[in-house]
Amino acid sequence: MAATSNASLTIAEMREFASFEPAEQRYIRRSLDIGLGRQDAFKIWARDAAENAAIRRQYVSYQELKVLRESVPNETGFDAIEGFIGKLTRVAAFDLAQERLDCFSAFRFLYERLLGPDARPWLPSAFCAAAALPQIRPNRRKMLLQSLSEAAATAPGWSDAKPSFFPEFIEQEAA
Repeated sequence: MAATSNASLTIAEMREFASFEPAEQRYIRRSLDIGLGRQDAFKIWARDAAENAAIRRQYVSYQELKVLRESVPNETGFDAIEGFIGKLTRVAAFDLAQERLDCFSAFRFLYERLLGPDARPWLPSAFCAAAALPQIRPNRRKMLLQSLSEAAATAPGWSDAKPSFFPEFIEQEAA
């Protein structure tokens, strides 16, 4: 029964990923390579000098991820919120400012994998805080904030299931 449940979860995650725009999918895969240290992102993802510079900035921004993974606060206490949500908002703002993630669902998908399931309760807050910053263009700010559903913003609880699908770079063969 557990294997069937895991397979269903993986299929649901694959379907969700497939629903994202191609640019979002590409950014998520690249971000996972950088944030999880899976592969050399420069070699795989940099198509030009501008992308090379963006990847370099992303590596710098993602230096906070290790600390964030280790410092997810207990959702009932207030002790560690400031340090955690401040750092998470800064990293999230970097990602949203790249204009490759167009909705909360894509953001949540990425950050569940970067930080793990314990971070889920904090993702709507970090997303709203980052999306509302003046560094995000006003029309984009509106689009991002409107993508957060009422259900996601007011969820009474979150799953503690670990993500099972981690999309990777797939080299396309020349035709």
